[in-house]
Amino acid sequence: MELMEQTAVDSIYLTDAAADMVKTLLMQKNVPDHGLRVFVAGGGCSGMQYGMALEAEPRPYDHLIEYHGVKVFIDPTSMMYLSSATIDYEDSIMGGGFKIENPNAVSSCGCGSSFKTKDSAGAAYDSGGCGCG
Repeated sequence: MELMEQTAVDSIYLTDAAADMVKTLLMQKNVPDHGLRVFVAGGGCSGMQYGMALEAEPRPYDHLIEYHGVKVFIDPTSMMYLSSATIDYEDSIMGGGFKIENPNAVSSCGCGSSFKTKDSAGAAYDSGGCGCG
C-alpha cells in the first residue's frame, strides 16, 4: 500500500480538543487502533460537504497524518479542498461537535457542514442561505 507523504502544504491540523474527542470515540467504540477518515463529498447546500468516519487503516494513496496519537486518513482529492484546515471539537450547552476551519472555503452553509471554494462551480446558496441549523 502506498501512502502519500505529508508536506507542509498537504496537511491538516487537529486541536487538542479534537484529538481527545477522537480518542474518546475510539475507546467507546472499542476500536483503539482505528483512525479518523476526513473527506469532502459533493452535496450539501453550498456544493460540497465534510464527512468523517472511523476506519481501521488508510487506503492506498491516502495522506496519513498523526496528531497527539490520532491517525487521520485523507484521500488525495479531499486533501485538495482540506489543505491547511484545522479540525476542532467544541462542547457547548447546546451540544458538541467537530468544526472544520477551512482556509480554502470562500463561503459556507449556516451549519458549517457544507462549503464552496473559489474553484467550485454553481453553489446555490451563500453563507446562511440553507435550511439547516
